[in-house]
Amino acid sequence: MRAASPQPLAGRRALVTGGASGIGLAVVHALAARGAHVIVADRDQSGAEAVAAEVGGSSWAVDLLDPAAVTDERLAEELDGVDILVNNAGIQHVSPIQDFDPEDFRRILTLMVEVPFLLIRAALPKMYAQGFGRIINVSSVHGLRASAFKSAYVTAKHGLEGLSKVTALEGGEFGVTSNCVNPGYVRTPLVEKQLTDQARVHGIGETEVLTKIMLTESAIKRLIEPEEVASLVAWLASDEAAMVTGSSYTMDGGWSAS
Repeated sequence: MRAASPQPLAGRRALVTGGASGIGLAVVHALAARGAHVIVADRDQSGAEAVAAEVGGSSWAVDLLDPAAVTDERLAEELDGVDILVNNAGIQHVSPIQDFDPEDFRRILTLMVEVPFLLIRAALPKMYAQGFGRIINVSSVHGLRASAFKSAYVTAKHGLEGLSKVTALEGGEFGVTSNCVNPGYVRTPLVEKQLTDQARVHGIGETEVLTKIMLTESAIKRLIEPEEVASLVAWLASDEAAMVTGSSYTMDGGWSAS
């Protein structure tokens, strides 16, 4: 039996949005460790440059909510030669619907649905031409389940799920796969901020938010580590996952089992 290569992604070029922290940072390290050249895309320029230097990759300092940054010309340049696209960048806002600022709603949907569409659209022609591509969308258990006070985030993740499935159907004959990774609560700055927001909305202490709200539906009562999510992303990027497409992989400690 042939041993697995320690560098299964050697020669591949990956782009990870939101790659300077949280899940994105772990994904950058996982892909680079497997041999890929990784482009770290993040609005935090110094953070993106530092992470890229750590892994021998390159950086793209970009505010994906800036229309000037996501023009056809700019995206064609930045995604040139990208074999693996990881749509990870995300934001959150917790508020009852009647108090939810419409501008916040639009901003979340733009970053988490429209921007992935634009990046996928820019990446597909080269992927189709070479007969290989991996689109990996960091969704959430909220792409499959709803929670109160997160109307924009839940809506965006459900939209991302649909986009991912359509991409899978269109890309299959060209060797391009598209999948979602659906973690529950991951130990990231985004989740840490939610502790404060949820405590305010529910009128309880932050320590109670974790046990009484965030993890109440999970069979395994702990936060997910970013590296656990990254390991699944790395597998989906590999040749081993060539027949895996149009799927949503839950990593939620059993939340969606109920």
